[in-house]
Amino acid sequence: MHVSEQVIVPKYFEFDMMGIIYHAHYLGWFEMGRTKLCEDLGFKYIDMERAGYISPVHEMNVKYHKGITYGDEVVLKTRILDNGGVKTVYGYELFNGEGTLCVEGRSSHYVVRREDFKPVAFKKVFPDWYAAFDEASKL
Repeated sequence: MHVSEQVIVPKYFEFDMMGIIYHAHYLGWFEMGRTKLCEDLGFKYIDMERAGYISPVHEMNVKYHKGITYGDEVVLKTRILDNGGVKTVYGYELFNGEGTLCVEGRSSHYVVRREDFKPVAFKKVFPDWYAAFDEASKL
């Protein structure tokens, strides 16, 4: 399974009054992870959009184990958990600078036509992209 990894240095505005990352910011970090994973595999979301398609979030799950505090350097690991013909499920793990798992997440996405949000078969519309995702989900 291919794992995309990136370091995130949290910005001061991302913290709440308790000194931990405000929970909504994790969703943005997950999007950064998906984008990097696609780029690691040779694809860019902008190309999907230019072709008239988008990949909206269908479902998002987040499990918080430990707060990430100010001064922590964060490692985000992103992988493809399931690459169906229509739906793709991504998995995320956020570790603090000590290597402790702080947050886990999953999101599922469909590819839809931008004009009417009608779902399409990912493997038919973007066969190369689908094949790369399929391979990455098995390694």
